[in-house]
Amino acid sequence: MPKLKIDYHVHPNYSIDASPVTIRDYCHKALLLELREICFCTHVELDPRRNEKENFVMLNGEKRPVYELNWLDSYFAEIGQAQKEFNNSSLKIKAGVEIGYCPGVENYIERIVNDYPFDFVMGAIHCLDHISISSQKESPYYFRSRRAETVREEYFAVLMEAVKTGFFDCIAHIDIYRRYGIQFLGSEAYAIHRGAIEPVFAEMSKRGMGIEINTSSRRRGLKDFHPTKEILELAIKAGVKVFTVGSDAHSLDQLGEGVDEALALLHEVNGSNYVYTRRKPVPCPIAC
Repeated sequence: MPKLKIDYHVHPNYSIDASPVTIRDYCHKALLLELREICFCTHVELDPRRNEKENFVMLNGEKRPVYELNWLDSYFAEIGQAQKEFNNSSLKIKAGVEIGYCPGVENYIERIVNDYPFDFVMGAIHCLDHISISSQKESPYYFRSRRAETVREEYFAVLMEAVKTGFFDCIAHIDIYRRYGIQFLGSEAYAIHRGAIEPVFAEMSKRGMGIEINTSSRRRGLKDFHPTKEILELAIKAGVKVFTVGSDAHSLDQLGEGVDEALALLHEVNGSNYVYTRRKPVPCPIAC
């Protein structure tokens, strides 16, 4: 049976690091790419130590503090309008969010995810020690002063905390430390998960939490997706059943990038692709 092409990680013009591309424009492009489902996942960063750096969203072309939650009213209204416009097409449109987790912001996260009707809530670790490890510019300030063992200890401790909050449906790019850490850690970046990630997967399995296959690593010169095939196999061995696939698109040309190959990888490791409606995962209706 044919694969259901979806993209479950798309940043519209509400994310401050995204191109000024509207939800509607992404939907038109999704139809051209024959995507059957698209999920918008605007960035929400809440680390109080980074208030002046990135804790913002864009609303009507202006930067607004992410804590002023009225931007979400506009976000859902715009997604709802797109759902009506494309109702008779082959495209399903979902409302999601990507929340950068750091300890101490649980009350903010709880308010956001409980007060708004998200289809999909994705958690991510973008910062360690209040430094963005996902940023090419900032990441050297973190990695150049730490050995692999320290990165391992710090990253997986925060990841386990994020999982145990129970706020998230899925964890994005679960080995994000490889993105720029590989320049400092070398081949050790491919091994530091061993022995540390298995307890995290056991907790995720218990909670029914999913893992994203994120294809954006290819745009940054990495050979493997996030995560690697080895990590995917460890997740499945631990009982994780839910997987999503996303391009992490921040511009129109990145939409759907690598999705076919990611779905093929998921099939290779005997995993199943899922979609979400109002936080409930269901397997793709067509074999993935």
